[in-house]
Amino acid sequence: MEFVDYYEVLGVEPEADAAEIKRAYRKLARKFHPDVSKESDSEAKFKTLGEAYSVLKDKEKRREYDQIRIYAGNSPQDEFRPPPGWQPGHGSGRRQSGAHEGGFSSENPQDFSDFFREIFGNDYQQAGGQAHASGAGFNPPSRDLHSHLQISLADAFNGAIVPVTLSVPAEDASGAIKMQDKTLKVTIPAGVLDGQRIRLRGQGNPGTGSTPAGDLYIDIKLQDDERFQLDGRNVTSVLPIAPWEAALGAVIEAPTLAGTVKLTIPAGSNGGKKLRLKGRGFPGKTPGDHLVVLRVDIPAVENDEQRALYESMKNLWSDDMARKRSA
Repeated sequence: MEFVDYYEVLGVEPEADAAEIKRAYRKLARKFHPDVSKESDSEAKFKTLGEAYSVLKDKEKRREYDQIRIYAGNSPQDEFRPPPGWQPGHGSGRRQSGAHEGGFSSENPQDFSDFFREIFGNDYQQAGGQAHASGAGFNPPSRDLHSHLQISLADAFNGAIVPVTLSVPAEDASGAIKMQDKTLKVTIPAGVLDGQRIRLRGQGNPGTGSTPAGDLYIDIKLQDDERFQLDGRNVTSVLPIAPWEAALGAVIEAPTLAGTVKLTIPAGSNGGKKLRLKGRGFPGKTPGDHLVVLRVDIPAVENDEQRALYESMKNLWSDDMARKRSA
């Protein structure tokens, strides 16, 4: 079904006030009135004008239409469908003044477009020269909003309060719906994982009438960290150590997401050896572990004394010692 832009039909901007909409309708209605116009499609154009005016002249109907228009902006025009859960023809049953100005009047719901009947219901009738929708309050269901938020691994580990700015529909002083920025402070729980979703009740699109506002769903994306990698709730980091620390053993400081800890390096440790810090991974019902992977860094030779020391080591151990040990 094709979306019908009533503002375009009347040739006005979405910010137009009621007086401007009325002037535009009257001008076009005189031009395309079937008794005056000689254009072959004047009757169809005249009916579309009346349909557009009947919606945009009414503040409540216009507000509801504007919400539909925002929703339609996310879909190709020739593939428009009402939002999920949309129920036309339900609500307060209030009387609507019809588009009788200029001569448009009909008791046949087929005179309204498929778009109009899909959005506002089939049961439009004439009564005393005024059109009304039997039982049609046009209360659209609220629409939830979805967004995503990138946070650091540290914020995910510790928890944080992060500001999030969204573009949301809001009603201005004239009753028109416009997109406006709204900033929320989102509480990130400690231990949140990549892909998890946070729900903020009532922070989605505003409701209409008795329909409550929708919810805001935020999908969490964790940023890469140069020092730490996350696997489930286990954290892995690489710790560079000196050859003598690997050979003789040592107690050195190792960084973790919770701060530095003193780590005992067993004597005779090789590069690639993993040391497990139990329960120091990501928090949760069952906290993860922190795995420290040792990396033996060989100092570069910078003077004759250091070169002599390496020569001494060469004489003390055979050249294939390391290869035999790793075999």
